[in-house]
Amino acid sequence: MESDVNDVIVVGGGVIGLTTAVTLAERGLRVRVWSRDDVTATTSAVAGALWWPYRIEPAVEAGAWALASLRVYGELAADPERTGVRWVPGIHADTDMDGLGPWARQVPGLRRLSAGQVPGPYGAGLAARLPLIDMPVHLAWLRDRFEAAGGRFERRAVTGFDEAAARARVVVDCTGSAARELVPDARLRPVRGQLVLVENPGIDEWFTAADAGSSETTYFFPQPGRLVLGGTAEEGDERLTPDPATAAAIVARCARVRPEIAGARVLGHRVGLRPARAGGVRIEAVPLPGGGRLVHHYGHGGAGVTVAWGCAERAAELACG
Repeated sequence: MESDVNDVIVVGGGVIGLTTAVTLAERGLRVRVWSRDDVTATTSAVAGALWWPYRIEPAVEAGAWALASLRVYGELAADPERTGVRWVPGIHADTDMDGLGPWARQVPGLRRLSAGQVPGPYGAGLAARLPLIDMPVHLAWLRDRFEAAGGRFERRAVTGFDEAAARARVVVDCTGSAARELVPDARLRPVRGQLVLVENPGIDEWFTAADAGSSETTYFFPQPGRLVLGGTAEEGDERLTPDPATAAAIVARCARVRPEIAGARVLGHRVGLRPARAGGVRIEAVPLPGGGRLVHHYGHGGAGVTVAWGCAERAAELACG
């Protein structure tokens, strides 16, 4: 009979949960992931997934986590077909270096552009070659890497952490938006993101124009077999059904930058709820009855992919401490 002894149970199978589970398993711990959904059905699977510290706090810690993750993605990009990670050039419109944190000075090749170098109705911007992650491929690769390290992935819904705590000395809460009810944490708020997938009309660079104070963003990411168009950042909106008017507006905004997008055949629509949290990411250990430990690790908003590896190391330190 297979042993049911665990050192750690990670609750949540999105990019934060899987990256944390990989980090723990590769430290030699016996780790299980309990996930309500298959990895390709999580919120993470919907992400456009360009590395960039977008709408995430606390700023200083997030910058360090992002840079740590950038180093890992740089290594993973050596095998893009397996890992889903590629280096892709592109432009952040209406973004200036002075408005970014100290982390920006450590991004190789990040440079200013003049207004004439930025397409569409935008002023100056920044250019860079950054990791762009094909999330369905990357999530499946993370699960395979986790299992190769001895971990076990289980489809399992939870209504609290007591059951996991009865079967492992450490429980890591990577439940994202679900932590609002499970913890509970009233600081969590969903930020709705809607995307449109179209046939790629020949675009090989990414583009973003994202005003942090607006619910509308404009971006497109060339992924294998599709071009991902976005998007929205609608706080407090929990609708999971794509809105046709929103989709049409997304296509129109992207077409103002690259007109050929207007005629691209639509392949599908995606909606995800980013797990944003007032006060920023929570990575904190609290004691459990009987001497165990619960490590909360959620609230990454739309930057979970960007900070995943750096945050996972911090969560692993608390889990092993």
